[in-house]
Amino acid sequence: MTTVAAYAAPGAKAPLERTTIERRAVREFDVLIDIKFAGICHSDIHQAREGWGEAIFPMVPGHEIAGIVSEVGPGVTKYAVGDRVGVGCMVDSCRECDNCKAGLEQYCTGGGMIGTYNAVDKDGETTYGGYSQQIVVDENYVVRIPEGLSLDEAAPLLCAGITTYSPLKHWNAGPGKKVAILGMGGLGHMGVKIAHALGAEVTVLSQSLRKKDDGLKLGADHYYATSDPKTFEDLQGTFDLILSTVSAPLNLDQFLSLLKTDGAFVNVGAPEEPVSLNLFSVIGGRKTLAGSGIGGIQETQEMLDFCAEHGFGAEIELIDADQINDAYERVLASDVRYRFVIDTATI
Repeated sequence: MTTVAAYAAPGAKAPLERTTIERRAVREFDVLIDIKFAGICHSDIHQAREGWGEAIFPMVPGHEIAGIVSEVGPGVTKYAVGDRVGVGCMVDSCRECDNCKAGLEQYCTGGGMIGTYNAVDKDGETTYGGYSQQIVVDENYVVRIPEGLSLDEAAPLLCAGITTYSPLKHWNAGPGKKVAILGMGGLGHMGVKIAHALGAEVTVLSQSLRKKDDGLKLGADHYYATSDPKTFEDLQGTFDLILSTVSAPLNLDQFLSLLKTDGAFVNVGAPEEPVSLNLFSVIGGRKTLAGSGIGGIQETQEMLDFCAEHGFGAEIELIDADQINDAYERVLASDVRYRFVIDTATI
């Protein structure tokens, strides 16, 4: 066991504070990673404040992790000391179910994926995330960060990047497709970049036009304010795919009206409250209302390689660890462009 410094929430809704945690000794197939940067995801706030249900405390959030390998177990074949690597939202799964075998570990049906934090590992120990100096992870749940990506801008790709890349690929965003990204935050700005790089015609749907210049600069072709009723008149029946990154309840019927026949509205934002729906909104036009999680390990590596190939990471604001609590409040106020990333050297 190794003792490392970390920032943890001692209880629900309590401010995060500096503490120490224990990391397991490196096992045969483990990789010890010196964490260099950790992104702050809205999911961290939902879980630290028990917005998604009962949680495990103390909690060390963080599932957007970028760092350097500093030790490997004797059976490790994929990584060596000095490699640039990342860890996303999971650190293990059953490895036996059909989904795991198909590279869909995020949808593991053999007990579910084991979250990078706020979860219990196979050895019965609580998992702790990336707001810390080091992490030990099985090599099969680690990905390689290509040389073309800086570690700080790569960190948010481990959640925000893959959470948007996976559904955009699955629903065939590309040339000839009209794709709307709903919400222009941590996930949304990555959705714009990725959809544009895939060749789709990209529209941002945001509450206001405040971030319009940014959206167009990141690759959007069009930008509309959802606070303007005229938007829903002008864009009725327009989109093949709408990717919602919004974590607040929406008027789904209103947004489903913007889809073409056979269009899909896919949720990656997860509101804490239930939402309602008039089923005629999907019956008319044979529309799909769907959801999507992260991606599997292979797809996450594919996403990182794709971003490196196209020359982009996340748009970030680098912060010191003692600014985490302020950053949480700024995320809730939509006051970040577009992802806070913790410099873990400051922990």
